[in-house]
Amino acid sequence: MDLFSDLNPSQQQAVTYIDGPSLVIAGAGSGKTRVLTYKIAYLLQKGIPANHILALTFTNKAAREMKNRITQLVPESDARYLWMGTFHSICARILRQEADKMGYTRDFSIYDTTDSKSLIKQIIKLQQLDDNIYKPSLVLSRISAAKNALVSYESYARDHAITERDRFDRLYEMAELYRLYETRLKAANAMDFDDLLKNICLLFQTNPDVLHYYQDIFQYVLVDEYQDTNYAQYMIVRMLAEPENRICVVGDDAQSIYSFRGADIRNILTFQQGYPDAKLFKLEQNYRSTQTIVKAANSLIHHNENQIYKEVFSEKAVGDTVQLTSYSTDREEAAGVATIIAKKYAKHPENVAILYRTNAQSRVFENELRKNGIPYRIYGGTSFYQRKEIKDALAYFRLSANPLDNESFQRIVDLPSRGIGDMTVRKVSQCAINDNCGMLAVAGSPVEHDLHVSVTTMKRLKEFAKMMQHFSEDMETKNAYDFAETVLAESGLITALLTDKTSEGRERKENLDELLSAIHDFVDQRMQEGIDFTPIQDFLAEVSLLTDQDENLKDLTPRVTLMTVHAAKGLEFPYVFIAGLEENLFPSQYCTKPQEIEEERRLLYVALTRAMTNVYISFAKSRFRNGSVSFASPSRFLNDIDRSFLRLTASSSPASPFSNRPSTSYPRKEEQESVRIEGRRLNSLQSISRAADKTSDDKPLVKTVTSEWKPGDRVEHRVFGVGTVKGIYVDNDNEKIDIDFDKVGKKTLLLTYAKLSKAEA
Repeated sequence: MDLFSDLNPSQQQAVTYIDGPSLVIAGAGSGKTRVLTYKIAYLLQKGIPANHILALTFTNKAAREMKNRITQLVPESDARYLWMGTFHSICARILRQEADKMGYTRDFSIYDTTDSKSLIKQIIKLQQLDDNIYKPSLVLSRISAAKNALVSYESYARDHAITERDRFDRLYEMAELYRLYETRLKAANAMDFDDLLKNICLLFQTNPDVLHYYQDIFQYVLVDEYQDTNYAQYMIVRMLAEPENRICVVGDDAQSIYSFRGADIRNILTFQQGYPDAKLFKLEQNYRSTQTIVKAANSLIHHNENQIYKEVFSEKAVGDTVQLTSYSTDREEAAGVATIIAKKYAKHPENVAILYRTNAQSRVFENELRKNGIPYRIYGGTSFYQRKEIKDALAYFRLSANPLDNESFQRIVDLPSRGIGDMTVRKVSQCAINDNCGMLAVAGSPVEHDLHVSVTTMKRLKEFAKMMQHFSEDMETKNAYDFAETVLAESGLITALLTDKTSEGRERKENLDELLSAIHDFVDQRMQEGIDFTPIQDFLAEVSLLTDQDENLKDLTPRVTLMTVHAAKGLEFPYVFIAGLEENLFPSQYCTKPQEIEEERRLLYVALTRAMTNVYISFAKSRFRNGSVSFASPSRFLNDIDRSFLRLTASSSPASPFSNRPSTSYPRKEEQESVRIEGRRLNSLQSISRAADKTSDDKPLVKTVTSEWKPGDRVEHRVFGVGTVKGIYVDNDNEKIDIDFDKVGKKTLLLTYAKLSKAEA
């Protein structure tokens, strides 16, 4: 079979060079997997036996896909004995053979993340440490990072920088927990996932004969997604490839976006320094996207200093320019995206993806897609109202509203941890059954219900019941938003997440913030409809309908895909919406160092290059975050995209960016200084916003409506008081009116529900 008929010249060169080390820089959509599979097939044709070829991947799916493709190129019998799999699976295979040299038996257990967290939780309890500070997920993440950096617990305890960081976070016993965890694993004849990498390195370093044996076996080593390797993986590859260094690594430094998992971009950037005689091959033809999308992505990524330069090109159609839209609020942004999808792509929603920087952003898009009857799915994640921390918060709200809700009681009675164990909960449940009452009633009066628990446990139950009674009383006088804010603060849910320094903990905190935003929106909408008081029960009724719909999302109906940009890597869609291009969101507020900003820019590059035909980028001028309206500036990355590849539009509403949020006053936003940029690039971040406000595909921004009111009229609203009409218009088929109220500032109301009267002179 002619292996080269389906390869372009650059791919052919990368495939046929097998005499020494090589680095293949594969641009987005350039056929990376094809090069890897054809190279393995070429090695087999050249007479290298399958069992002497090692191919390392990052997912089992990638390994299966490559193996399937290889068997289409060469007889299956030739490819049957390839050493092909993930780093972890290959390491586990070797360690099974060499277990005795590491003090294990061949049938050692491999602990998954759940097992590891459970063991760490036991150790924390035995050490009598505060699990609100020593959270199992946080402790495990610190140990995992150390193992992937090949830092033993002995070295960990001696490392000044590490111990200073732990002291800053009040994790004074972190080194000891690492030691105890390792001791317990070894005693259980078990390794965790990170041990599979760490122990292979240790095996090779302490047993040169074993290393030489595997070096002789592996005559050629190939590595996929090399930009995602950590230090331990780098060392494994380095040791196995020596001394012949017949190695080929394939990846794209422009798509290195997993540093939070330990990936080190320096592995790919410095490959040629480590292998001075290495050949460099660049795959620069993109087979996925239009020319415009590719050029827009190029203009963005070329702003990174740390990169291996390449000029990706496409020979597909020129295609449409990238549409950039500004919206007044995050809610309008979601509504605008849903409207475009409903008008243009409703027949084939499976061709559409909505990408965002954080999981919390999915909530408003889920709501708007539901309103428009557009089916969707959350890829690589969970629908907003099905996320654990959201269900925990809702359980607090439900038990406050309904003291007989035993399911909610059992979910939250020890959340955050109050020292109320499962045995106690079972006893409370039995008493509730015997006395025909709710479990909360038993917790509040344990003696009266003949509950047999210790005095300390009885005190904890009564404190919980007293807190819930306080919440129930608050519910009568506070609207849904104020009530929810009180519960999340006083229950300890927010505090517990603030002490969780992991990325997962930060994400859960963002989700609770977004829940508050959802409740704020709900109360705000009701106020616009003239409903003065919205209790939490009304919001819970609304949410129950949404979660019922979530349960019905398991069929195979074609759906819009919602996901974070991180989850989108490796995927492609004809039409891609990238939302939330704002400072402190994309790039993240947690990324401030130059190398972190560069990774955020790479993340946007990944988002852009998922699109095949059309890209829509958007940002909002304000978001409701952390309990208040946040003014938003367009992302600095928008300046990096060549203006000639952008088409600026604006949402149909000319309202103030902050008019949809009830508040008495807002600080003035300082204008950012203009920055000089090359060629036809935008002159400043603010100019994007201003240009978008003035543009809307040459269509009028405002349609006229018939109303008894006109700009300048003095009107009175029963909730907001007296104000002056500023404008009346149609937005998404809704008649709206902008009013500058004397006491509460500018607001946008639905004209149908505003119930305005003429103000007395």
